[in-house]
Amino acid sequence: MADHPRPTGHDDAAGPAPGRTAGPDAEDRLMRALYREHARPLYGMVLHLVGGDRQRAEDVVQETLVRAWRHLDRLDTDHRDLRPWLATVARRIVIDGRRGQRARPREVPDGELERFPAEDELDRVLRLMTLTDALGSLSEAHRRAITETYLRGRTAAEAATVLGVPPGTVRSRLYYALRALRLALEERGVTP
Repeated sequence: MADHPRPTGHDDAAGPAPGRTAGPDAEDRLMRALYREHARPLYGMVLHLVGGDRQRAEDVVQETLVRAWRHLDRLDTDHRDLRPWLATVARRIVIDGRRGQRARPREVPDGELERFPAEDELDRVLRLMTLTDALGSLSEAHRRAITETYLRGRTAAEAATVLGVPPGTVRSRLYYALRALRLALEERGVTP
C-alpha cells in the first residue's frame, strides 16, 4: 500500500530528529489525536499477540506510541491512517520481546526458590569468615593452640611438641581459648 504513512528511515528505535518542523504544541495535539484514534484498536491487536497479558499489551502500545512520537517528523501525518505503520511497529516490539525472553534464562517465581534449602555455599563462606574473624581476635598463643589441635587434628601432646610448650600448657590454653572464642562468636551474633 503506497498511501499509508511510512517513516523515511528504517530504524524505528532512533531518538527524536534534531530538525522537527512542528512546534511542541502541534506535536502534543498530534500525539493526543494519535492516542485517541489508535490506542484502543492497537491495544486489542497487541493483547491478542501477547496471549492476553494486559500489562505487556499496555507496555507495547505505550512503546509504539513513543516510537511514533520520535518519528513525527518522518511520518506522513497528512493521512489520518497511521494504523498500519503503528501495527507493524507494535508487532516488531512483541517479536523482539519474545526473542529477548528466549535469549535470557526463565525467571523463577519466589515460591520455587523457597523450596531450596537455606544451607548453601554462601552460608558456609559467611560462617567461615565469621569464624576466621573471631579467631583473629584471640591472642597468638590461644589461636595457635586451637589451630594445632582442632584445625590440624593433633593431640595436646603432639601440639605441645610443635609449639615447644608442655602438654599441660596446651590444655590450659585450649580451655581459655575456647571460652574466648565462644565470647567472640557471640559478639558477632553466632551462638555455638
